[in-house]
Amino acid sequence: MSQTIAVLKGDGIGPEIMEATLRVLDALDCDLTYEFHDAGLAALDKHGTLVPPETLAAIETHRVALKGPLTTPIGKGFSSINVQLRRHFDLYANVRPAISFPGTRSRYDNIDLITVRENTEGAYLAEGQSLSEDGETALSSIRVTRSGSGRIVRYAFELARQKGRQKVTAVHKANIIKTSSGLFLEVAREVARDYPEIELEEMIVDNACMQLVMNPNQFDVIVTTNLFGDILSDLCAGLVGGLGLAPGSNIGSEVAIFEAVHGSAPDIAGKKIANPCALLLAAADMLDHLGMVEKGAKIRGSIREVLENDREQVTPDMGGSGNTDTFADALVKVVRR
Repeated sequence: MSQTIAVLKGDGIGPEIMEATLRVLDALDCDLTYEFHDAGLAALDKHGTLVPPETLAAIETHRVALKGPLTTPIGKGFSSINVQLRRHFDLYANVRPAISFPGTRSRYDNIDLITVRENTEGAYLAEGQSLSEDGETALSSIRVTRSGSGRIVRYAFELARQKGRQKVTAVHKANIIKTSSGLFLEVAREVARDYPEIELEEMIVDNACMQLVMNPNQFDVIVTTNLFGDILSDLCAGLVGGLGLAPGSNIGSEVAIFEAVHGSAPDIAGKKIANPCALLLAAADMLDHLGMVEKGAKIRGSIREVLENDREQVTPDMGGSGNTDTFADALVKVVRR
């Protein structure tokens, strides 16, 4: 039975890397039907809004979306498109795998870890923001709830169980921020009791950053609050070569949106030199979500094989002399074998 997904091509390099990604999906015979919808600058020009109601309705209907990078205009009163989508669909889990691939600009090998970031509360709510009249004091509240902490920690443990992982590291700052971070840690300990086969490790966020840089292979699954997760997931992307290899999944109880984490790179848009790997890896995670785990694994394997054996076809940022189209050509050839 065909699965329809909402496709948001994105801004800047988005259409180019989306075209490459859909070519690979088509070569896999995934029986997917694509329904294209506007978001970002293209939507603003056409509809006067960054995320039109029609786009939201399509995502709600199909429950799965693949999204290219979107641009939120700066300094014009617009809120982040990604934050809008997360709040609208209650996409509480942001899942960011960091996996080593050959031939990348990485200082490490054999990294395979996952950051699970709470996506809807914490510091990113920016509640109670105020600035004193003299401009000397700024205030903003952090809200962490027992229910929000419980569902993200449980999601991390369920993911660890599903993928055969041995350890979940709860990253916190409960030694200093005893209320909000303390509540998160307390809930993590409670949830961990339901998963006796999986180790719960507790780590203060500053130590976690140091440990990730010194020995990232000691980590398996990391779960943490919104702000810490944002920072740590980018740090982890840097460990495996940068955001060009960083997919993201935004998961809710009803809807899931899969995306390239990097920006829209307008400076290289239209030059056909954009690296499609992040969006391809997001598509692989989407296939896992849809129950097509073997096909998702085939995308990851094809990227690995092309990076190992056909480097002249890959994009310049990956050390090759090819472009977005030749990279896609090489991937299609591998997945069709």
